[in-house]
Amino acid sequence: MQFYLAPMEGLTGYVYRNAYHKYFPAADRYFTPFITNKKMSSRERNDILPEHNEGMTVIPQILTNQAEDFLSLTKELREYGYDTVNLNLGCPSGTVVAKRRGSGLLAWPNTLDAFLDEIFSSCDCRISIKTRLGTTDTDEWEDLLTVYDKYPLEELIIHPRIQKDFYKYTPRMECYRTAYETSRCSLCYNGDIFSPDDFQNLCREFPDTEKVMLGRGVLQNPWLIGMLRSADPAGGEASAPDKELLHAFCEDLCAGYARVISGDKNVLFKLKALWIYLGMSFTNPQKYLKKIKKANRLAEYEDAVDALFREQELIL
Repeated sequence: MQFYLAPMEGLTGYVYRNAYHKYFPAADRYFTPFITNKKMSSRERNDILPEHNEGMTVIPQILTNQAEDFLSLTKELREYGYDTVNLNLGCPSGTVVAKRRGSGLLAWPNTLDAFLDEIFSSCDCRISIKTRLGTTDTDEWEDLLTVYDKYPLEELIIHPRIQKDFYKYTPRMECYRTAYETSRCSLCYNGDIFSPDDFQNLCREFPDTEKVMLGRGVLQNPWLIGMLRSADPAGGEASAPDKELLHAFCEDLCAGYARVISGDKNVLFKLKALWIYLGMSFTNPQKYLKKIKKANRLAEYEDAVDALFREQELIL
């Protein structure tokens, strides 16, 4: 079984990836938050620089509906040593969908087909796709699978929700089963794996599953990949969650952001976004999270975090 860390905009950039990789069970592949420009910005370039991703297998993700832009980016990424890229057809954001990007492109299967034909005809990188089931209705899914099956995808990563679901409701596993039973693509499952029980239920229903992408579950519980590996008969024994180690990770992450981002406010913006998830792993976190949210200076943030670690326990 292989485990991937999902690309989450604003959360899983290279500073987070390095701190995570240092302290917790490693992912087999780390996917970058999406790149959207025809030429990479300095922020996007910093995220994919090999020296910022040492010891990790990193897959850059691209968000575009223009073949010319996709090919321009893959050419630039090749110069940095990348031979595999991922196409984002899953982002449900309204601003992205309005431009027919991300999951917005799924409403136009003929346009999608023409786009894929052009990039697969001209690109010398391996291409994987991260997709949803459609935009407004699961009736779109079988047509989309027919399109995907026409191309030599590195893998098809399926988040079994439609765009309109965002991250609500239960994943539509009957649609994942359709792909599992009929698609010629190598599949990776993504969606709502938060515990070993969730993982075992997936494996019970889909025993030939070989790859799982994790996002919110890892942000909430950084030991999750290790726990899932121990639940896999071929996996090893998981290390027990350790509050001191998690505290060291949080301090390392804060210092990492402070090195590359100027101003307490901008560093705190990154850290507060993570605590939306990480706070769920503690007993009675509410008053501490409120202080973290209200912090305007790093010193205030650090005091709130220290108090949380000192006064509460992990519930993983």
